[in-house]
Amino acid sequence: MDNTPIRHSTKQFILEHFPASRRRSLDDTDPLLESGVIDSTGVLDLVTFIETEFKVTVDDEELTPDNFQNIAAIAAYVENKQNGRA
Repeated sequence: MDNTPIRHSTKQFILEHFPASRRRSLDDTDPLLESGVIDSTGVLDLVTFIETEFKVTVDDEELTPDNFQNIAAIAAYVENKQNGRA
């Protein structure tokens, strides 16, 4: 399944809500936390967006760097949740 719409929506949210993301080009594989685009508080905002936008529930144990390291990882995680694989 193509998760391009998830990547696009997530990227738009990040660009609109996190000023550090607009200071440079943001690719789908750029690290979000390590680069300072999103901080730990921002992750909570991102989780709220994901749950609302994509109608999934993010469990506490799923808040891992693997799932939220970049836009591509977030899109894969959301896609898996929507398909019952996460």
